[in-house]
Amino acid sequence: MTAALATLTTMRVGGPPRAMVTATTEAELIEAVRSVDEAGEPLLVVGGGSNLLVADEGFPGTVVRVATRGITVPSASACGGVLATVAAGETWDDVVAHACEEGWSGIEALSGIPGATGATPVQNVGAYGQEVAQTIASVRVWDRHEKRVRTMFSADLDFSYRHSVLKESMLGPDADAGAVTPRHVVLDVSFQLRPTELSQPIGYADLARGLDVAVGDRVPLARAREAVLDQRRRRGMVLDAQDHDTWSCGSFFTNPILPVAQLEELVARAADRLGPDGPVPPQFPSADGATVKTSAAWLIDKAGYTKGYGTLEGRPAGLSTKHTLALTNRGSATAADVLALAREIRDGVEEAFGVRLVNEPVLVGLHL
Repeated sequence: MTAALATLTTMRVGGPPRAMVTATTEAELIEAVRSVDEAGEPLLVVGGGSNLLVADEGFPGTVVRVATRGITVPSASACGGVLATVAAGETWDDVVAHACEEGWSGIEALSGIPGATGATPVQNVGAYGQEVAQTIASVRVWDRHEKRVRTMFSADLDFSYRHSVLKESMLGPDADAGAVTPRHVVLDVSFQLRPTELSQPIGYADLARGLDVAVGDRVPLARAREAVLDQRRRRGMVLDAQDHDTWSCGSFFTNPILPVAQLEELVARAADRLGPDGPVPPQFPSADGATVKTSAAWLIDKAGYTKGYGTLEGRPAGLSTKHTLALTNRGSATAADVLALAREIRDGVEEAFGVRLVNEPVLVGLHL
């Protein structure tokens, strides 16, 4: 019997697929995807499984598990920088560790993020003031529509907050089967990194405080990486089989980006709920001033869903005791349990503040 997808996802829920293929080379990956498409079957591509919430019934098609490996350096110079090409199946944190050891700067603040490298451009993975959009030079993909390998350069990918063209195209022929399936299957990702022993300027206040430096300062790469890992561990965001706070998809909801008028309504609702002298929603204005990003964690907490909500009551799925943005499996949760908690929080925040949170992980066979 095919193994349950719970064994391949960091949330540790999800039933078995109809079939599973593991691809260890680029040729095997392309052939596996091509074969599924030619058979007209539903397809689900799985890397590290850190951004998937899969239905308890499993997946009525073929899972292609990406297990390709390899890091090559097509070019490196003091002036041009280091171009590092990474196979899609490489574990992302191993790539970051390797870059720090080699003296390649630009992704050190992304330490400790679970999952595979091929997923990073899809979601435009980011944390602590860095995003992969800042260093990605190109992405090679298998285009399932055109049935060919393509190279997509950074300008082609239309990166924005937790978004890209790759993610935009993830509404494909298998949507009715419950899978948000990619048009573009990532083969490898090329990063343009800087040959230096120092980090990029520290852009996150908590990280700067942890390092005892000012925002904008630079520190040795190893020191920056360890400080990021420390921040993530304290938030339950570094995988640990013994710690149920890490049995999650990371941040379950994205930070809302609101038009200015909606932000004003949010501020007014917050004052009504928390008092005129109470806390106000965090605000991060866009460059053009038309929109403002606020904090999903703040909204969840102030709507009454504090750290450990559900967990402390013994429910099978609950909020992390360390971080309000992480919905966690306490050891026996089903996908239905996690989804019920997500709906409760989403609807509660909308009732309290008029803001509808959007899930970050991909839902397979589920609808929030």
